[in-house]
Amino acid sequence: MISKTSVVTIVDYGAGNLFSVVRAFRYLGATVVITADPKATIKASKIILPGVGAFGAAMEAMRSRGLDEAVCAFAAKGKPILGICLGMQLLFESSVEFGFHKGLALAKGSVKKIDLLKNNDSYNIKVPHIGWNSVLSNVEKDHYESNPLMKSVSNGSFFYFVHSYVVNPVDMQTVIATTTYGQQCFCSVFNRNNIFGCQFHPERSGEVGLKVYKNFLDTNM
Repeated sequence: MISKTSVVTIVDYGAGNLFSVVRAFRYLGATVVITADPKATIKASKIILPGVGAFGAAMEAMRSRGLDEAVCAFAAKGKPILGICLGMQLLFESSVEFGFHKGLALAKGSVKKIDLLKNNDSYNIKVPHIGWNSVLSNVEKDHYESNPLMKSVSNGSFFYFVHSYVVNPVDMQTVIATTTYGQQCFCSVFNRNNIFGCQFHPERSGEVGLKVYKNFLDTNM
């Protein structure tokens, strides 16, 4: 367990699964702040962007509250930010989910739908991708174990996924781990400096998911 003095701020922009994330961090002993206030977001020490839902609706909700600018201002201070599932996708420049939508542009790249054309009938692939799948160190960069988010998380660990879209980072060195669904390999863990993202849901992934959240709480930037 960690110290009760550990504080994490969850940005409430109307996304689902927020309270599941809250329960996970409280289980770890953290003090959890839930806010939709831009000023409180900027002043936080660590923030979480949770997410279940549509990219465009999420960005519209953030803009209407001024949270988009607040999150970007927070990130510019060099403090840790973690995007979960849709939250990770929002960190990128754009998405084509139900039309073209601009994101927070904290990372270069785009969000696209899982490509069924890359899979043949023998895989019986369906979208959305729902269930447990393995997360493997990106073969292009051997820095999985040294990454703050994945410390002490065994390579090949299984996490729980629920998504139809995936991120396509421009810089492959920011891809810490990948997951394969059918024949499509996609980024499942992202990190650029103080900005982290995971396509899976740690709060639904048992002990290994809690380990990821604990690692985020332990980051010092």
